[in-house]
Amino acid sequence: MNYIINSVKITLSLLLVVLCFVLGRPALGADNPELLPQDFTPVIDLARSLSSQQRSELENSLNDYENKTGWKIRVLSQYEKTPGLAVREFWSLDERSLLLIADPRGGNLLNFNVGDAYFALMPRLFWVELQTRFGNQYFVKDNGEDGAILGAITAVETCLDKGGCAVVPGLPQEQWVWTLITSILGGVIAGFAALPRKEGDIIAWSWLLLLSPLWVMLFGVFGIAPIVTRTSDLLPLSRNILSFAASAISSYLLAQRSFSIKSSKDI
Repeated sequence: MNYIINSVKITLSLLLVVLCFVLGRPALGADNPELLPQDFTPVIDLARSLSSQQRSELENSLNDYENKTGWKIRVLSQYEKTPGLAVREFWSLDERSLLLIADPRGGNLLNFNVGDAYFALMPRLFWVELQTRFGNQYFVKDNGEDGAILGAITAVETCLDKGGCAVVPGLPQEQWVWTLITSILGGVIAGFAALPRKEGDIIAWSWLLLLSPLWVMLFGVFGIAPIVTRTSDLLPLSRNILSFAASAISSYLLAQRSFSIKSSKDI
């Protein structure tokens, strides 16, 4: 009986490995040069992710950018068929080349084949954030596959023009909401920590400093740093600062009132 169970387990495991190999094979694991165009172009849109006008404008833009800066950016969209490894020779991909692959079959639309020279300006975490920001299903649903492709390319070119980026420029709405929440939470903690414990004190500096690692992390690291590193826009920054101050004052007054009510009842 145990022999039969073990045999079934082994068989299922082998089937699972085969399925993973067939269904989850790398996007460039094949080699189908017949899918490549006859004339050179920096954009191969097999999945029709771009309109004809968008494709033409992107081709001209990428060619001009390469002539101007020397950085090569190539775009491949695919669905059921892929030219695979044949694009390497077709595009002469090297260390100064970036290949953006758009494939809607996966959980994330975008994948990147990044040349080594790019890593000197943009670390690996940059590419992870770039993929998750523009290639996630929600962004693609709201902006389309064309919006995801063009947005990612714009972000890369912006960073190349700046001489490099540690993070992806721009502040998405959902990320700003998260920074706002952490700023407010940091203000609440700071306000309650500042409540005086001794008669005659206005602010409990010792408690405020004692809990500073917590509220400084929430406000500074999670509430301010993501904004100043991604955008120069002062509006989200000022909103977070004002929200922190308002929540700190409100929680301080609330705690002071509650403490006063409790003290009067004790008397």
